[in-house]
Amino acid sequence: MKSPAQSHGLTSLQTENKRSSRRQFLAESSRVVAGSVLGGAALSRAYAGEDNTIRLALIGCGGRGSGAAANALSSQTGPTKLVAMADVFEDRLTRSHKALREQFGERVDAPEDRCFVGFGAYRKAIDCLRPGDVMIQATHAAFRPTHVAYAVEKGVNVFMEKSFAPDPGGTHEILRLGAEAEKKNLKIGCGLMCRHSSARQALIEKIRDGAMGEITLIRAYRMDPGARLGPFKGGENELLWQLRRPYFFLWTSSAWFIEMMIHQVDECCWIKDAWPVSAEGLGGCEPRSNDCSQNVHTYAIEYTFPDGTKAFVNSRNQQHCRNEFATFAHGTKCAAQFSGNVHAPTVQIYKNQRIARDNIAWRPENEKVSPYQAEWDTLLDAIRRDKPHNEVKRAAYTNLASIMGRAAIHTGQVITWDQMMASNFKFCENVNFTIDSPAPVRADAEGRYPVPIPGQWSEI
Repeated sequence: MKSPAQSHGLTSLQTENKRSSRRQFLAESSRVVAGSVLGGAALSRAYAGEDNTIRLALIGCGGRGSGAAANALSSQTGPTKLVAMADVFEDRLTRSHKALREQFGERVDAPEDRCFVGFGAYRKAIDCLRPGDVMIQATHAAFRPTHVAYAVEKGVNVFMEKSFAPDPGGTHEILRLGAEAEKKNLKIGCGLMCRHSSARQALIEKIRDGAMGEITLIRAYRMDPGARLGPFKGGENELLWQLRRPYFFLWTSSAWFIEMMIHQVDECCWIKDAWPVSAEGLGGCEPRSNDCSQNVHTYAIEYTFPDGTKAFVNSRNQQHCRNEFATFAHGTKCAAQFSGNVHAPTVQIYKNQRIARDNIAWRPENEKVSPYQAEWDTLLDAIRRDKPHNEVKRAAYTNLASIMGRAAIHTGQVITWDQMMASNFKFCENVNFTIDSPAPVRADAEGRYPVPIPGQWSEI
């Protein structure tokens, strides 16, 4: 009998993706969330005399979107309520609704007539909100600009998940929408949650105060077994088949590298307090691989920053190899670990350049609030207190830096920041699909999809 993963054309390696899902932790920490819910319930009673509830619409009801909704409903900044849901797939919406309703009860107030299915469902869900409410945009990155544009037009605040667009053209659309939202005093939070980690913030403060000297090198790793895609065998809607498997296609969610590594790229830029001026590197596919996706399986990117220092970002997705998930910084005085396994706040400064447990000189206080929760608390507090809060430019620039590194590997060229800022390349010009729309990329006779070939490929 096939496993559920195999029945969807995936190998058992997909299990690793589930372990490292951005919001998988929620399933393992229900007791913590339950405690937050009780606090939120108390606040709801405090606001009983006025309609101070922020209403939410969830667009994209997979694990990531459901986790974001759970964080929004768990916030102790004031009452929130989920009033509408939308997804292309009814089964995914149904599962999410059931799980959230069981966890949060009547605070999930999304009856059947406010649950929408299909490519146009996002408009119907956003239309259920009032100006000043929040859209949770957690579909695939290809749809982010289109959905955010409609929310901003309607005067709705936004929380959008990473990655933020699969290509430079879509990222520049997000930048324009961020500027438009700022003019309308709308708040936008973006799902690079490590920026809201108190432990990492404490290390950043140390770095800015000179505790490590000048930062001369950053190393970031995410090496794990990855996942493989089986062939498209035909006989079903190819567009929907791809949307069920987004991390295997460049046009949907930027493919595997950026989906997995954008946080590490963001950490490098945060540590340097700068954006890279260029990227180059080496990568390749697993020999004799039966993977039918568009993914490259190894990425070794060398980013250069304006002062000439380097950040090395390394990704490998192959079985039976050494795994690593961490970010390290090296200064003229000493080294530090900035991030740990599955984004754990493993943060510490070492006495010198030797990275070892017996050589730790400093650790921050333990985090009292998960960064996933903190990013939501910050957004909701900004809405309630009408404080400036727009993370779009930073998030979009991180997205461009990530695409720059990916493009350097795919094209075999040095890619510059200036090229990224000038490019309007898109994998798919129009994502206003219907059920009859052809897939943006088509399988060959063997059910395989085109893989980037350096020297022949273009995505800038």
